[in-house]
Amino acid sequence: MNDQQAEHEVGAEIRGRLGILTLNRPKALNAVNRAMVERLDTILTNWAHDSDVDAVMLRSVSERAFCAGGDVRTIGAPADPKERMALGRAFFGTEYGVNYRINSYPKPFISLINGIAMGGGLGLSMHGSHRVVSEDLRLAMPEAILGLFPDVGATWFLNRCQGAVGRYLALIGPHLGAADALAVGLATHHVLKANFDALMDALAKEPLIDASVVETTLNRHSATLPAGNLAPQIDQINEIFGNDDLDAVVAQLRTEASTAGWIAEACSVVERASPTSLRATWRRIVEGRGQTIERVLADDFRMAVRIVGGHDFAEGVRAILIDKDQSPSWQPANIADVSRSDIDALLAPFEGSAELTPSSSQANG
Repeated sequence: MNDQQAEHEVGAEIRGRLGILTLNRPKALNAVNRAMVERLDTILTNWAHDSDVDAVMLRSVSERAFCAGGDVRTIGAPADPKERMALGRAFFGTEYGVNYRINSYPKPFISLINGIAMGGGLGLSMHGSHRVVSEDLRLAMPEAILGLFPDVGATWFLNRCQGAVGRYLALIGPHLGAADALAVGLATHHVLKANFDALMDALAKEPLIDASVVETTLNRHSATLPAGNLAPQIDQINEIFGNDDLDAVVAQLRTEASTAGWIAEACSVVERASPTSLRATWRRIVEGRGQTIERVLADDFRMAVRIVGGHDFAEGVRAILIDKDQSPSWQPANIADVSRSDIDALLAPFEGSAELTPSSSQANG
């Protein structure tokens, strides 16, 4: 991809004192590739120190999606594991750097999240200070079905959800609507999609934009929502997923699958997902609780680079995204055959400069 194409797929303008970033790859549902995250990184670095920019907004031109995730199909296509790992190292290193930059951004960072928002799209939005969702939101982290795990710092933001909800979202990847995203703390505001442009214009007209101005303007444009679907399930979610032992969680899901539709669906996901991904996901979300964002992203990097070089990721990309037969052949095929030492190996430090070491200097330029 050349610079001109990257500029087209990530638009950037300063309107008033508001820096506006626009994801513009609608045919791919704004799935982000390496050139896009490199451009985001460059612009965010510059705007962090630009006295003419008081706040940053990230939005989408697509009516269907904010961002469907990272462009993992490109990474998973090569047959050679070493080639996949090299592609993964280059992509994830830049992507996680952007996630960290947003997490520690010195100015208000406002995401307008409409439609499909998954995987890497959450890495671009959930780390920001203001997360505005529309009524058609479909938010999820369904990586285990693909042979991956919830990365992009998901261990950090999902563990900030109430109770054991973050564990449920990480392991099962259910779709959340706007009301549920607000209820569990992933979203901060709900604004009707038809009012996104008016909100952007209102912020751009402010002579000075700080956190209080952003909050006041968002509240003025916010709309009420009926209750979501998750509330009646919270107690059961906490009971089942509050157990640190994944085998016990899976056993309880199987035992109670006939008692509720959402449990049956969760059980179905567990049966269809990569066993290695399930173990990796649980290890990250349970043992990563309380970790700093730097540690979370460093561990994500180790695990992601190794996982994309493995069998299950390539097989998941083939079965789900390329051939679309929806019948991946996982190795190993049973969760009981994935040991703790297998996951230890995914998290082992790389040697020397091969590590990802996000720092405050990287975050703010």
